[in-house]
Formats: sequence, structure tokens, C-alpha cells
Amino acid sequence: MLPSAMATGCFISTGRSLTDAVTRVQLAESLGYETVYTTHIAGRESLTVLTAYALATSKIRIGTGVVPIYTRTPATMAQTAVTIDELSGGRLTLGLGVSHRAIVEGWHGQSIDRPVAEMREYAQIVRAIVRGEDPPRGEKWRTGFHLAGLEPRPQLPIYIAALSPAMLRLAGEIADGVLLWLCVPSYIRDVVIPQVKIGRERAGLSLEGFDIVPAVPSALTDDPQTAHQAMRRELLPYFALPFYRAMLERSGFQVDIEAYDRASGDVQAMQNAISADFLGQLAAIGGEQVVQAGVERYRDAGASSPCVGPIGGVDFDATLTAAVARAV
Repeated sequence: MLPSAMATGCFISTGRSLTDAVTRVQLAESLGYETVYTTHIAGRESLTVLTAYALATSKIRIGTGVVPIYTRTPATMAQTAVTIDELSGGRLTLGLGVSHRAIVEGWHGQSIDRPVAEMREYAQIVRAIVRGEDPPRGEKWRTGFHLAGLEPRPQLPIYIAALSPAMLRLAGEIADGVLLWLCVPSYIRDVVIPQVKIGRERAGLSLEGFDIVPAVPSALTDDPQTAHQAMRRELLPYFALPFYRAMLERSGFQVDIEAYDRASGDVQAMQNAISADFLGQLAAIGGEQVVQAGVERYRDAGASSPCVGPIGGVDFDATLTAAVARAV
């Protein structure tokens, strides 16, 4: 089951306290959020966290935003996803991503060789397993795994994280949705929608029913400048990652990238290279109406399920409440 039209989601990761995160997910459910996603970095394991979220809720969808494909085999991913989907009553959205070489190679001892081809292979194997079908023969991943002792979950949605045109086309072709990070509304309108549409057409499908899910960093605050500085600190690592750099250049922020590179070694100058223009387009920061309008900018650009995300140092419970106040 995919999110309904005009859906709004949110990102809730565990931070310092899993207990607090579960309470926040319950708040999001009570406010009418359609889906809650959690990230997968170096803290608590995302699919285990979603199990906790599922047990504490009854309606809100739960999703990975995203789990890297190189952290486990397709068979293990599919088996885990089917188990959580059963446990949650069919509420799981499995978000898959490539991640980055520094993480895949440095943390997990794996290699990213052909990211688009490898994502295609991985997602198709996972899809076949969760449907109870024979998995296709892969080059990087080879498996004859079949589920036994539990029913397949053919309706389990699989989303792909994408930034580049090629990965966006792949998402449109083989996935049920696309997950976006640091993609401003103009990039969604001018790059994401057209490339996803090409992929959908390859599969003989229209855009109808395909979920476009951007993260929208949001903050209910009367001090936008402090929130901007918090964002600059949080976004700094992404300006060093090749996949994000390429996307930001395509988005028209070449000047930011160049300023970041010139400031190399000077952390404060590197943060200052992230322009107010970029932050203003990316985020929804300010009073209640400003936060709501910031989220709606993404919907106007073609996103089907904009997802409210936190900014450090700001009351995220209050932000979650403000972002959907008109719908409650």
C-alpha cells in the first residue's frame, strides 16, 4: 500500500534516546503523518529501530530512509523486510540506497563498482524474494533463496534513494518511489520528475502512483539564523561526498561548491560557503505559516510525500505539530 495523495511524512531517527524517538513516532501518528522514516548511519540499526516503531504504533507507515544495499545480502534484506512487514500489519516501506564509498568500503569492507547496475540487480532480487518468486541470477549477488514458513508480501513497496539522472531513471523503472535528500524544489521539478518519468515509460507505466519523497529540513523558530548555522554544521560532510557534489552542481549551486573547496581546512569558512540561498530553498524555517509553506513548495514542485526532518537545536515536536497544523 502506497501513501495517499497529499501525504506528509517525517524523518525520526533515534538520536540519543530510543525511548524518546518512539514517543515522537507516536506523536507523529497522532498528528496524522502518513509515514515515518529512519536513517541508517552509524548508530542504532535502522530495521531494528523500525521494529520498535511498529510495535508502538498501529497506523503510521514505517520506512528506511535509507538502508545501504552493501550492508547485507539481498536474501537477508528481503527476509528482514518481510518479517517487519508482517509484524507491522503491512506498514513497511523498504528504502534502499547505494551510500558512499567511504562508508561502504571503510565501514563494511564492500565495494561500489557500478552503482546503478548493482542497485538494479539488488532491488530486483529483493523484489522477487518478497513476492515469493525465483530470484533472478545476479553478477554481484547470487542466491537461490526462497521464503519458507511465512507468506510472501507482494505488496511491500520498495523505494530507491537517487540523486543522479541515471539512478532517478532506474527508480522510475523498477521501484515504487524515490527518496531524495538535499534536493531543492527546482531540482525536483526540472530533473527528478523528468528523469523518473523516463524510467516509468521504460516500464510501460505513468507517474500515477509513484511516490516522490523529499526530505524537508524544518524548524519552527523565531531565530532562523541560528537554525541556518545548525544546518551548515550538519550539512558540511555532504559537500565532500561526490554523489552530492554532482547533484548540487546540477542544482545550480556551483558557487557554493567552489567556495567550500577554497576554504578547505578552515571549518568555519567551509560552513559559511553553504549559502543562505541554498538553505532558503532547501529548508522550511520560521513561524508556523512559513514552515507549512516551505513543505508545500515541495508539493508544488511535484513531490507526492514531502517529509519533515529535524534541524539540530530546535524543538522537533513543536515543528512536527506546526507543519501539519492545518490538517489536524
